[in-house]
Amino acid sequence: MKVRPIDERVLLQVVEEEERKVGGIIIPDTATKERPQIGEVIAVGDDLINKDVEKKALSEIVKVGDKVLFAKYGGTEVKIDDEEFLLVNRSDILGVIED
Repeated sequence: MKVRPIDERVLLQVVEEEERKVGGIIIPDTATKERPQIGEVIAVGDDLINKDVEKKALSEIVKVGDKVLFAKYGGTEVKIDDEEFLLVNRSDILGVIED
């Protein structure tokens, strides 16, 4: 199923953290598990034009394939074709990760 977010929303696939090792000891996920805050952009919604507020269009800020940092408790979790995604508003995206 293909999903196109509406308004200034972005569909993200959360990037899971790798297993941590400290001094050769593997720390179990349950000890350090927190919700990841990095996601890969899967789809970008529409640009809204507000004449009162000058800001860049959403499509100028993020594009499909970008990795972004998002707010810890932002967004709505959705399940599409047995895969979990996060649907976030423009304001929940804190930054674009550049390599």
